[in-house]
Amino acid sequence: QVQLVESGGGLVQPGGSLRLSCAASGSFFSIGAMTWYRQAPGKERELVASITPDSSTSYADSVKGRFTISRDNAKNTVYMQMNALKAEDTAAYYCNVVVRVQLTTYRHYWGQGTQVTVSS
Repeated sequence: QVQLVESGGGLVQPGGSLRLSCAASGSFFSIGAMTWYRQAPGKERELVASITPDSSTSYADSVKGRFTISRDNAKNTVYMQMNALKAEDTAAYYCNVVVRVQLTTYRHYWGQGTQVTVSS
């Protein structure tokens, strides 16, 4: 079984910063891509940023230059540093992790979500 635990959300003023974390634990062979999604009320879930095992990254256009995704493979943890936050960044943020649970079996796992609210 694999568990993902997210942390770091909260209330911040426009222009402020937050750092999200998502740590994987349990029994598995390795971790593949790690991705952050977000979902605002009344909207579909959208991909925010993704990072491969060798730390290649990709970002949604709306967060390029403001958000930075990174990972610590020794800790099985993905981070997202969010700077210059805007009201439109307000959403529940979820991590998604591809886990090699057996030699030839990969599964996706979701974190429980952490709320980010940007408001003055």
